[in-house]
Order: sequence, then structure tokens, then C-alpha cells
Amino acid sequence: MTSIIVGIVMAVAGVVTWIIVSTTLADQRITVSDDASCAAGDGVNGPISAYCQADIIDQHTLEITGGKTYAELDREDPNRAVAMDSAFLQASLFTSVVAFGVAAMAIVVGIVLALIGFALRAPRERV
Repeated sequence: MTSIIVGIVMAVAGVVTWIIVSTTLADQRITVSDDASCAAGDGVNGPISAYCQADIIDQHTLEITGGKTYAELDREDPNRAVAMDSAFLQASLFTSVVAFGVAAMAIVVGIVLALIGFALRAPRERV
């Protein structure tokens, strides 16, 4: 019985987390850049679009900074602030991708636990 309850709680928590992250991203009204290699023009509200937007932000930043990251830029370089903002935005988007993954894992593990619980409760054949 415990595994059924834990499984249901995990699955529900995963669904709630997925919805919250998706809604929070959608509320930002971010659109994947038209020159992105994937999901171009889509609204950022899921793991794929968040990843695609983070990837294109990185590409744009590297073009602006001549291929250098924030840490590689001189302290006086005017593009250092752009690189810092870019790193922050990418980290935020990648964090949402991880949150979607954890939510999906909670849903799957929850379902599996609930199924195991139901299987253990099934009547056994008497020999």
C-alpha cells in the first residue's frame, strides 16, 4: 500500500512541477530565435524549446565576443557584460531543462512504484 501512495504522490508532484515550469517559462513570452537550429519561432515553454533558445543565445554571444567566453574576456572588454548576461540566461534556461527532466523522472518512477504496489496486492493463486 505504501508504494502505491508514494507512487501516486511522486507522479502528481512530477506533473505539478512540469506545469509550473512550463507556465513560468510561457509567462516570460520568450520566442526561440528564427536562426536557431531547432524549434525556431516557437514559444519557449518546454524542454526542447528552452534548450534550443539557450543554444542560440550561446551562438550569438560567441559571435559578439569573437568566440570568447565571459572568463576569457579582458575585464575592460565592453562585451564582457553581454557575455555575463548570456551566461545567466543560458544557465536559467538549462535549469528549466533539468527541472523538466526531474519532473518526467518523478512521473515515471511514481507510475512504476504505483504499479509495483498494485502488483504486490494482486491475489495469489493457491497451490
